[in-house]
Amino acid sequence: MKKPSISDPERIEHDTMGELRVPAHALWGAQTQRAILNFPISGERMPFPFIRALALIKEASARANASIGRMDPDMSEAIAQAASTIAEGEHRDQFPLDVFQTGSGTSTNMNVNEVIAHLATRRLGTAVHPNDHVNMSQSSNDVIPTAIHLSALLVWRDQLAPALLHLEETIGKRSRELAQVVKTGRTHLMDAMPVTLGQELGGWAAQIRHDRERLEDAVGRLRRLALGGTAVGTGINAPPGFAAQAIRELGKITGLALLPADNLFAALASQDDAVECSGALRTLAVSLMKIANDLRWMNSGPLTGLSEIHLRDLQPGSSIMPGKVNPVIPEAVAMVAAQVIGQDVAVTIAGQSGSFELNVMLPLIARNVLVGASLLAEASRLLADRAIADFEVHEEHLREKLSLNPILVTALNPIIGYEKAARIAKEAYQTGRPVIAVAREQSGLSEAELFRLLDPLLLTATPDAAPGRK
Repeated sequence: MKKPSISDPERIEHDTMGELRVPAHALWGAQTQRAILNFPISGERMPFPFIRALALIKEASARANASIGRMDPDMSEAIAQAASTIAEGEHRDQFPLDVFQTGSGTSTNMNVNEVIAHLATRRLGTAVHPNDHVNMSQSSNDVIPTAIHLSALLVWRDQLAPALLHLEETIGKRSRELAQVVKTGRTHLMDAMPVTLGQELGGWAAQIRHDRERLEDAVGRLRRLALGGTAVGTGINAPPGFAAQAIRELGKITGLALLPADNLFAALASQDDAVECSGALRTLAVSLMKIANDLRWMNSGPLTGLSEIHLRDLQPGSSIMPGKVNPVIPEAVAMVAAQVIGQDVAVTIAGQSGSFELNVMLPLIARNVLVGASLLAEASRLLADRAIADFEVHEEHLREKLSLNPILVTALNPIIGYEKAARIAKEAYQTGRPVIAVAREQSGLSEAELFRLLDPLLLTATPDAAPGRK
């Protein structure tokens, strides 16, 4: 492999299909260049976490091949070191391939193989071959599914799980702070019985906790790796002990508890674990959209909306209406949620695109799962820090509206009956008088009893919690 030169704008590379011109600066070879020419589709590259996972797999595989006596230790070390630099974020510009490429991801596997081979050749001083050496004991058909699982595990551990915990804790803190602030509850967007803001936010915190637990469960199944299945699941060209050793090496490098897949044919032919993970991401997106929309409604106004809270002013909201400020963070989060929900549909279709021994939409699955997880992580932190952590509550406005809420009469149902309570509510609506004033005239109950029965804070009390429930 000819060393690139600044004075030489192109060099000649070759593969089994013949010679091809490659940019002189490129660390890739002919197979990558063919894929560049074949797939000028979106201009969107594979996410770096996926490239990182592939590099980690190459590092672990090189060490495993040396450990079982199949590769010279010096070559193994040169490949491992080259792969490690890629995993650490160097040479990012050397992975130019489009997401929409060959369905097995072979093009990206070979891109990584060729770049590592080039770097390892420099380090070792003798030729390192992308197929014979970097790809030794592997196939794109087991490496790419392994990289999908590994990259998703790493993004979950390093990005999404901490972000969700931060969001849950931020909501929980505000829930405790607002435990005594009573507001009108709403069902069907219509006035209902009172709740506290603490209860409302507590519901959000529980949603995020459940989403985190759901994802933890789904991601756990991604620990099972396809490595060792090679071309069709039989393990052709992978010597005994390679897969187990390579997975142990991967565990050492990443700190993850990784396992061989219990059935390599399923691991290559299906992507059910990734589809499940995508579904859990979709559910999280649904929760975030619900919370974002609640915030938008509560912030609406300031004169003709609900105006229950005031989100921090972050930027001017209109190019023509002076003074207008919009709920930009909830809007951005809702858009992220919509994107992730749509991506899950694509993953679902891709997941069923396994024909016999191989799924053939692997790059799309990788892209959507990783981009979705990253988007949700960033959106969760934004929602926590720039919307929920510091919104102001219009307590006086809440009290005023609550005092006029005829639905409070619901608390009198067991005493005066549903029909009489309905008459009181209707008159309160029609006259705009506080429900307690109308009830004092029509219920036969004393003023003291009414103040006790219709105390909004007491009406928010929940029944005794079930055993084991907080």
